[in-house]
Amino acid sequence: MSVKKEPSGRRSVQSEVEVPGTPEEVWQAIATGPGISSWFVPTEFEVRDGKPVAVKLSFGPGMEIGSEVTVWDPPRMYATEAGLPGSPPIASEWSVEARGGGICVLRIVQSLFASTDDWDNQLESAKSGLASFLSILRIYLKHFRGQRSAIMKWMVPVAGTEAEAWETLTAALGVNGLSVGQRCTAPAGVPTLSGVAEYLTQNPYDALLRLDKPGPGVAALGAVDFGGQSMVALNLYLYGDQAAGNVAREQPLWDAWFQKRFPPPTEPGTSE
Repeated sequence: MSVKKEPSGRRSVQSEVEVPGTPEEVWQAIATGPGISSWFVPTEFEVRDGKPVAVKLSFGPGMEIGSEVTVWDPPRMYATEAGLPGSPPIASEWSVEARGGGICVLRIVQSLFASTDDWDNQLESAKSGLASFLSILRIYLKHFRGQRSAIMKWMVPVAGTEAEAWETLTAALGVNGLSVGQRCTAPAGVPTLSGVAEYLTQNPYDALLRLDKPGPGVAALGAVDFGGQSMVALNLYLYGDQAAGNVAREQPLWDAWFQKRFPPPTEPGTSE
């Protein structure tokens, strides 16, 4: 993965993926709050005089990123710019190009201006982090396009290395050793979870399951090193008219499971 560097100081990375759907259908999935929330994170667009002017992505409590919409050309392209503390503003361009056979090419270019290489890792991390979400987008557009959605998310710290965290999570959910195309069902003691493996990688540690239980949807599993702390993550995207009801029913069960299976690390010098 390399950063493109220009004489002007602009540095950029590009992601490109083929997705099913018409340009209008793909646009709904990448340029509306409900659409982006169906495969990425909860998202809201601020609209003034009928035109989006800002977008807010919610990665969790206290982890919201706001961006200004700088270009809006539906259903072809839009661009945003986010000013993050301590770093140059990061611009993102999302473009849709129609191909034959009901396929579109989606390109995302993320860029910033800098005179040194100090921020190249940030761009590369942004591209790497987006990859598995784009795979969720492909599954969504292929199997659940335009359906209502609801999401459940967990990210919790665990002891050990990133690899050990991944082994712990996949073993607990019964998906370790799984291959793409294989079916899996979570073992006893885990809330209902079953489906087919659609995507698996160990660099980074990610897996995607297309679910039939607890309802039609996608499960995204991951393990990351976050500032020296290993974390395990699970996102459940559920679709259809029953999605919100399924989330309301399943959320407490999964909350209890995570609390029991991955209790908060005990601080040194404290007692139970």
